[in-house]
Amino acid sequence: MPPMSTLLAFGLVSLGMVLTPGPNMIYLISRSICQGRRAGLLSLGGVALGFVFYMFCAAFGITALVLTVPYAYDALRVAGALYLAYLAWQALKPGGRSAFQVRQLPHDSRRKLFTMGFVTNLANPKIAVMYLSLLPQFISPGHGSVLAQSLALGCVQIAVSVSVNALIASMAGSIAGFLARRPGWALVQRWLMGTVLAGLAVRIALESRS
Repeated sequence: MPPMSTLLAFGLVSLGMVLTPGPNMIYLISRSICQGRRAGLLSLGGVALGFVFYMFCAAFGITALVLTVPYAYDALRVAGALYLAYLAWQALKPGGRSAFQVRQLPHDSRRKLFTMGFVTNLANPKIAVMYLSLLPQFISPGHGSVLAQSLALGCVQIAVSVSVNALIASMAGSIAGFLARRPGWALVQRWLMGTVLAGLAVRIALESRS
């Protein structure tokens, strides 16, 4: 296990990173404003699962393998961007419906909220690069199992990220009730989510691994 001083230092670095606006924060804020606090927190659960997935991949060396295989990184990035672009088109096309609109979600809307949060995080391979580049800076072979240290540090990052994003999603969600009572909000909601998803798709598509 890493010493407490290392965990605290890593926690501060993680806090600085999560406070920097990125795809996850933009997605969760938009989701919470459009559909409410509960939807934002359910989506955050999916985002957190995405972090867990990437953490285990980094800890077991799978991430390093993917990044060394030609075109594997780009394939993951492009697939994620295409999925987000598809969701954006569903919201923005004439007569389209937002994928996040409450009354148009199927009965298993909670599962869909969770799944979309997971896929949105998974669609950004920058998370994998972050774990692969950041974790080794705080790992020392003298402190025991490298795997155990990687998992401990990953848990710290996830805890910090979930705590901060839960607060942000809750605050954004409180706006949803106010906006829902305003005429024309359904149209604004559809365009807001479509624009956000399209922006995230472009951002992910244009990102390089460096």
